[in-house]
Order: sequence, then structure tokens, then C-alpha cells
Amino acid sequence: MPASFVVYIDESGDEGFVFNEDGSGSSRWFVLGAVITRKTADLETVKLVDTLRQMFKWERKPLHFRKMKHEHRLPYIHLIAKSKVRVLAVAVHKPSLKEPETFQHKSMLYHYATRHLLERVSWCCRDHRREGEGDGTAEIVFSHRASTSYPEMTAYFQLLQKKSDVGDVRIDWSVVKPDTVRAVNHDQLMGLQIADACASAFYYGVQVNPQGFNEPRYATMLRPVVYAHKGRRLGNGLKLWPREADDLVAHAHELSWIADVYQ
Repeated sequence: MPASFVVYIDESGDEGFVFNEDGSGSSRWFVLGAVITRKTADLETVKLVDTLRQMFKWERKPLHFRKMKHEHRLPYIHLIAKSKVRVLAVAVHKPSLKEPETFQHKSMLYHYATRHLLERVSWCCRDHRREGEGDGTAEIVFSHRASTSYPEMTAYFQLLQKKSDVGDVRIDWSVVKPDTVRAVNHDQLMGLQIADACASAFYYGVQVNPQGFNEPRYATMLRPVVYAHKGRRLGNGLKLWPREADDLVAHAHELSWIADVYQ
């Protein structure tokens, strides 16, 4: 029996830890985003990329949110917000990590962010299963990264699965099957291009540039399709990590939109 859902995952920001006082250097935030579609509606959903191309009479080429102009990003996000997807994001504030040296090892930050994301992806899929639509599992598709070993990632997921026995990991393994996770180049699947847009939307919302500005409008527009559990999106569809990042939302005026929109 086929899977019930397809999950596309991409990131925005970098994994460096060089934070200069003038705001330059590595990004303060790293965002991992996911877009979930029902397997039965996947083709219909990804066609919104073609809709955007037709809107602006663009040639058929992969879309990269960071390369778009603001006036093109807005209708793109508007199309996603009207679609039948569910969006999730994990936003990591790297300067708040208590042991940054731990996360400077190859792919460690990416792995930890993936764990938090897949927990929430699995909850969302579990909450929205339908009788007769697939076997309840999700196809997990990552945007391929040259710096990531996907056999190592599969082994990491298998380790997490073992840890679930002692309650340390909250991924619902009836949804996520570690040995079926795969990686595909960004330009080969429109679903990955939508995931890129969503991850970037939250990145621009939290990342303050050296001039002191951020752009929360994209992430605010996505609210209708961000996963909510019992009406709550923060902590579910949008996860801030580590916990110290919550203090930023409470005290940094540029992040006040998170409490206003996602509480």
C-alpha cells in the first residue's frame, strides 16, 4: 500500500558559528522547513510552482526564494498559503546554544534540527490520517546537500528509533520509516522548491541583517497552513530551539511578530 503523505524538507541559513559584533559572519539562525502534502493531492499541490511561472511568464527553471524579488515572493507565499499543504519549521538560534562546539561537528546541527522537525511532522501526519488513504506513513524527501551523508542520516534515525523505547525521542515511527528517507536535488522536485520557500520565509522573519532589519511578512502570511495542535502553532508547526530562544521572542522587538501571530 502506498504512503499517505509526502514530506519535502529544505533549509535556510548556514551552520557556521562565527558571529561578528557588526552583525556579519554566520547567520544567527538556521531554519529547517517541511511541507506536507497528501499523496493523493501531491501533483495538484506542486503545480502551484507552474502557476507562479505562468503568472510572471518565467521560463521553466527551478525557483530559489532567496534569488527572487520581494514583489515575486509575496504572490508565491500567497499561493502556498491557499494550497492544501501543511507547513512546519524549526528555527535554531545558534548563539543561544549552550555547547556550540558540539554542534560544529559535521552535520550535527542539521541532525538535531531534523529530529525536532520529524517529531512534529509525524504528529501532523498522525493527526490527519484518513481511512483508505495509504498506509499512514510519509515519504520523507530531503533537498540533497553535498555536505550530508545520507547513509549516516539513516543510521541516525535508526538510533533515534531505539531511543524512543526510553521516551527520549517523540517521533511517531508509525509515520516515519528511517530506511525509506531519501534525498533529491532541489531542481528535480517542485515540492522541494516549495519547502525552500517556506524555510526561507521563516528565516527572513527571524534573521536580522547587519542593518538591523528582518522581514516577517512571509512567515505571517503562511499562518493558515502552519500545523496547529489544539489550536496552538508555536511549539508545533513552529518550533524555536533551544529554549533560550523563547526569551528572544519575549524581549526582542523584531521578533514580537512570533508571539502576535503564532501563540
